[in-house]
Amino acid sequence: MSNHQKILAAIPGIFFRKPSPEEADYVNEGDVVNEGDTIGLIEVMKTFYEVKAESAGVIESFLISNEEIVEAGQELAVLNGQSK
Repeated sequence: MSNHQKILAAIPGIFFRKPSPEEADYVNEGDVVNEGDTIGLIEVMKTFYEVKAESAGVIESFLISNEEIVEAGQELAVLNGQSK
């Protein structure tokens, strides 16, 4: 049995899926993540804040694009975790 969880933006800013333009995305759809893994960054006034998975699972989908402006509380990605 699976459970779907949304990963939310804690703060408003610009969402980045990679640590820098030259590097690969932190994670892609279908990737397995563990609790605490970084899935992206939100930039506010040249300061970057990590967006972390709150539980283990598989990234089912991203709901926004790289470098898209996000609001606090906005859904960023869907995590498909396994319930026990």
